[in-house]
Amino acid sequence: MNRASRHLRANALVLAWLVAAAAATLVHRALPEPGWLLVHLPLLGAVSTAVLVWSQHFADTLLRHPAPPRALAVRLALHTAGALAVVVGHLTGRPAVLVAGALAVAAAAAAQVVGIRRQRRGALPSRFGHLVRAYVAAGALLVPGVACGVAMAAAGPGPEAYARWYVAHVVLTLLGWVGVTVAGTLVVLWPTILHARIDDVAERTAVLSLRVLVVGVLVAAAGPALGVRAVTWAGLGVVLVGVGLVGRVLVRQARTAPPVTFAAGSVGAAVVWWGASVLALGVVVASGPTWQALVPRLTALAPATVAGFAAQVLGGALAYLLPVVLGGGPAVARAVAAELDRAAVVRVVLLNGALAVFVLPAPSLVRVAASVLALVTGGWFLVLVVRAVLVARRAVPAPAVPPTPPRGAAPGPVVRAVQRARRRGAASLAAGVLLVTVAVAAAGDPVAAGLTQVTAATARSADAAGVAATGRTTTVEVEAHEMRFVPDRVEVPAGDRLVLRVTNVDAGVHDLVLDSGATSGRLAPGQVATVDVGVVGADLAGWCSVAGHQLMGMTLDVVAVGAPAAPAAADDEDDEQAGHDGHEEQAGHDGRDEQAGHDGHGGTGDGVPAADLLDLMAAPGAGFVARDPALPPVDGSTTHRVTLRVTETVQEVAPGVTRTAWTFGGTAPGPVLHGRVGDTFVVTLVNDGTIGHSVDLHAGALAPDDVMRTIAPGERLTYTFTATRSGIWMYHCSTMPMSLHIANGMLGAVVVDPPGLPPVDHELVLVQHELYLGAQGGLADEAALASGEPTLVAFNGYANQYRDRPVEVSTGDRVRVWVLDAGPNRSSSFHVVGAQFDTVYREGDWTLRDGGSTGTGGAQVLALGAAEGGFVELTFPEAGTYPFVTHVMGDAERGALGRFLVTDP
Repeated sequence: MNRASRHLRANALVLAWLVAAAAATLVHRALPEPGWLLVHLPLLGAVSTAVLVWSQHFADTLLRHPAPPRALAVRLALHTAGALAVVVGHLTGRPAVLVAGALAVAAAAAAQVVGIRRQRRGALPSRFGHLVRAYVAAGALLVPGVACGVAMAAAGPGPEAYARWYVAHVVLTLLGWVGVTVAGTLVVLWPTILHARIDDVAERTAVLSLRVLVVGVLVAAAGPALGVRAVTWAGLGVVLVGVGLVGRVLVRQARTAPPVTFAAGSVGAAVVWWGASVLALGVVVASGPTWQALVPRLTALAPATVAGFAAQVLGGALAYLLPVVLGGGPAVARAVAAELDRAAVVRVVLLNGALAVFVLPAPSLVRVAASVLALVTGGWFLVLVVRAVLVARRAVPAPAVPPTPPRGAAPGPVVRAVQRARRRGAASLAAGVLLVTVAVAAAGDPVAAGLTQVTAATARSADAAGVAATGRTTTVEVEAHEMRFVPDRVEVPAGDRLVLRVTNVDAGVHDLVLDSGATSGRLAPGQVATVDVGVVGADLAGWCSVAGHQLMGMTLDVVAVGAPAAPAAADDEDDEQAGHDGHEEQAGHDGRDEQAGHDGHGGTGDGVPAADLLDLMAAPGAGFVARDPALPPVDGSTTHRVTLRVTETVQEVAPGVTRTAWTFGGTAPGPVLHGRVGDTFVVTLVNDGTIGHSVDLHAGALAPDDVMRTIAPGERLTYTFTATRSGIWMYHCSTMPMSLHIANGMLGAVVVDPPGLPPVDHELVLVQHELYLGAQGGLADEAALASGEPTLVAFNGYANQYRDRPVEVSTGDRVRVWVLDAGPNRSSSFHVVGAQFDTVYREGDWTLRDGGSTGTGGAQVLALGAAEGGFVELTFPEAGTYPFVTHVMGDAERGALGRFLVTDP
């Protein structure tokens, strides 16, 4: 096998990983852990494979002493097998497979370190031979980086420890393994692409940059080990200096030989993204309050680092080096290069412009359009690579390609002018396509794009407050972010006209309501609204009227500076109303509820407290049908596809008492899902509600960033997971405030059978949960929820339903009762009066089985905290009525009571 064939086969692995990454991007919503896959397929797969291939290629060239071809083949085989094992082990929840794969990846890197060091010792002196130290250092940095990844995935550390391993893993792998390799390669690759010379200054600066980069990576990685974030961001500052030195050399050489090819444009853009990513990483580490808080913020940097830096530098390197290694003579090399340079400027501008739009704050539809455009542009490159390989194999120059001068030939002035005009035209075309794409996407969602304004005038005039209008206007920028208004206090001179420019920079819907009557209206993520408050003569209170947001502290105070004091109230009640507490109550309850109801988010409450209508001794009407507690059977399929539609439904929760429930699938609790260990669940969430919602399925172990994100009304997402652990698992909405969403009905159970679970005569599911009733037919009472004092505690959505509609079984029947305490606040202690449990299974394991070690052991309760679950098994000794309750007796008396009606067969 000749050298070209070996390189073609090696690079086929790179392309295979890139194709897999592109395919995963297309169907990522149907994949388990798509965020993890979309990082590791390109980085662990394509980029790391390319690092092994091209570092060996450059080591052979720089040392003028080729290594045995078999050495690279063994490393590639080891790395590929290891990378596949890591992916399979992570997705299937098999730590042993993942650890074995990680060891193989680390072994391949270690083999590269040893191999290149031996190769260097046997080589003759050469000018650039010392640069192979970069590949040795990079391989040495990958080994501890892999160890950090294994600790994250297999050791099960706590959140803070996980975050420290995570930061170290990112620094050592991305900035060390990839970054140091790129820096060492660009010393000779970049001037070769440009046909520029490497002078002594450039060489010295490049060598210095490598040393600075390695030192910076080591210091930054020491931060998590020491638990000191200041060490990490200091190290990242050193890394940024190293990247700046690399960029300085590249710019200096580009001035003498301007970049005109796709390879040059792609590599140059990648270095810009590299520096921006390191800078952003440093800012995140420096500004994060804790290690744990860094993880979601670092995850958000993935597009810039993966697509902007790593993938682009890989694409640029391939575009230049493939014509070199494929061979075939100068004519074929020019034809292959021309094929890879097709529409070079258009592709570079489109890809980088789309990535910039994607990473900047923008409406979701605009970001989706930008990501699709970037993916299409990246796929275009893969198509051209295949075409270029075919051209080389035919050994015939590709037709229909404008003639280009040979590499290294200097074009004349007229040719240069024509080329510059073509490049400007191509750049303008690409910019136009990008602008049209963004404009069309923004037009598809004008509210989220901030193309509309909501203006409201104040109902409280300055004249009424006895303040003369000044004729001035005070304009204040206010951001809605993470359940806060920033700023949350606005001072305005009394008599000034106040204009608030409200921007929703959060991922969910917000609004601003003032007790004067002014409102922004509902603001989608990224939307901006102008609220004309009018002339301010007195203090005003504001809040977000989306259910639960004021409870989380999303309030705003407008302070009229210099306004006259409020007149004395006639009595204590008026004093309280005029004072802060009473004013806040008016704003927080009456004003909020009225606004929520008006906007369609407050249910159908008629103002009568539901608790006033409650009679826990009352029986439901004759037509009442209790919810069937039987566990749905598992069908023969190992893949369970479920659609959970979020609806807002008026639900009776006790005789004559109703509430507006936010539901999964029209019921609260939602439907019970049932499967076995190893089964796959494909859960599609469809938001048919009026505010944002999400789903968190405890039965799946996935990074929450994508699958648990809040989706707006009308949107959908697919959450796919494999059940690797048995038990009864809670699912719920995780949109903030989470307690309110759960209390309003967004909860349910997933039962995953333990292997070998014996059959029983009856298998039941009871979900215990709390209800904090507000107005009749309305949403939950947020104050009661905050204090943890429920109005009702129920099994399966209705207080005392199984007291009045008992569960019927026979004597001698074996009964298994799965119990989930869905909370959101209180614990449970499940008990059957007059019966004993011979088997207890709690949180994934038997605490008692068939009488235990003595054969005579029994249990009286199944004790559960919020979100815990398990099952008990029992038989009834004789006919009769056996109540079941939570032995937290106050909660049993709030409605957590049912009965088994046992008859003789």
